[in-house]
Amino acid sequence: MQNINDFINQIHHADCVELMKKMPEESVDLVITDPPYLVNYRSRDGRVVPNDNNNRWLAPAYAQIYRLLKCDSFCISFYGWHKVDIFFQAWKSTGFRPVGHLVWVKNYHSKEGFVRYCHESAYLLAKGNPPLPKIALRDVLDWRYTGNTLHPTQKPLMAILPLILAYSEAGDIVLDPFAGSGTTATATQELGRKYIGIEMNQQYCNLARERLQKQKRE
Repeated sequence: MQNINDFINQIHHADCVELMKKMPEESVDLVITDPPYLVNYRSRDGRVVPNDNNNRWLAPAYAQIYRLLKCDSFCISFYGWHKVDIFFQAWKSTGFRPVGHLVWVKNYHSKEGFVRYCHESAYLLAKGNPPLPKIALRDVLDWRYTGNTLHPTQKPLMAILPLILAYSEAGDIVLDPFAGSGTTATATQELGRKYIGIEMNQQYCNLARERLQKQKRE
C-alpha cells in the first residue's frame, strides 16, 4: 500500500479500480465524481465515454471509493437517471447511505424523447454519520453550458465549486476517480484543497493536466 501523498495533486492515467487499490483506506476527505451513465453515449462529433457500454466496473469502483473515504464523510456522484436502480444497488451494497439529491436545471434540452431532458442530477451519499455542513446548499441549482469542448459530457466548473465549499475544508483531499477533463480537480485546486484525479483515457487525461497547469499560471 502506497502513501496517500504519492497520489496527491496529480491526474493519473489509469484504471481507477486498480489504482485505488494501491491507496490507503480512509485517506480522502471527499469524493466528487461523474461516472459513465451506462448509456453507450456518443456525441454529435463522435466522441465516446470509456466503459459507458457496461456496468462491470460499477460495484468494484464504489467499493474502493467507500474504502478510501474517511468515516463520516461524503461522496457526491452524478448518475444516469434511467439506470438509477443499478447505481443504487452498487452504492448501497458498499455501505453508502443516500442523504440528499441535487438537480441542476438547464435552460436548454440536451435530448428529446417522451420529454425534453433539461437537467443533470447527483446523489449525496454518506459514509457513516457526517455532521451537517456549514453551508446548506439548495437542492435545485442552475447549470451553465460549457460547450463540451474538452469532454463530451463535461460538467461546468460552477456546478462543482459549491459542492467543494459545502462538503470540505481547506487542505482536504478531494478524489475524482472518473476525472474526464479535470473539472473536479480544477475546482478543488481553485479552492485550496488537494486533488486526486484518475482518468483511463489518455487524451482526456492530458487535457485535464494541461487545464490544471494553465490554472496554476494564471
